[in-house]
Amino acid sequence: MKKITLLIAFIGMITLQSCTKEEVIVQDSYDNDTISEVFEVTRSFNAANNYSALIDLGTPIYASDMILVYHLYDVIGGQDVWRLMPQTYYFNDGGELDYNFDFTRNDVNIFLDANFPLIDLSSAWTQNQTFRIVIVPGYFSNRSATQVNLKDFNAVVQSYGINLKTIKTLE
Repeated sequence: MKKITLLIAFIGMITLQSCTKEEVIVQDSYDNDTISEVFEVTRSFNAANNYSALIDLGTPIYASDMILVYHLYDVIGGQDVWRLMPQTYYFNDGGELDYNFDFTRNDVNIFLDANFPLIDLSSAWTQNQTFRIVIVPGYFSNRSATQVNLKDFNAVVQSYGINLKTIKTLE
């Protein structure tokens, strides 16, 4: 009896050993928690604010998220012309002006830098400058550099499914 029990246990072990469990992973066609956001801000730069503007994002972004900032350079035929920052502008006298930014998980700092005293800048370059801040979730930023022309604001909007009606204006 012991030999039969042992034989049945051995056969059972071999039989159960060959069973496998297949996992099927279903990928959603839409990821509900990976959403790009766009904020629009208008700021003026002067000596009092050290030619910089600190913009609070409201809630912290994830450490893997990426920030893109676009400067409204011109309006041609009713169409906004956005330029990806950092952006350098060259003047005929050899001057160079940079619109640049840095960011943390909580804010974006937009600032001006130049190879001449910023106080010499015309108000056309310092007053009522409009920017769009795009938060690109880390999920997207891994593929951004190769699949999306980041210099083209409209391409970014289309690639990340951003609805321009949802752009939030920050004071």
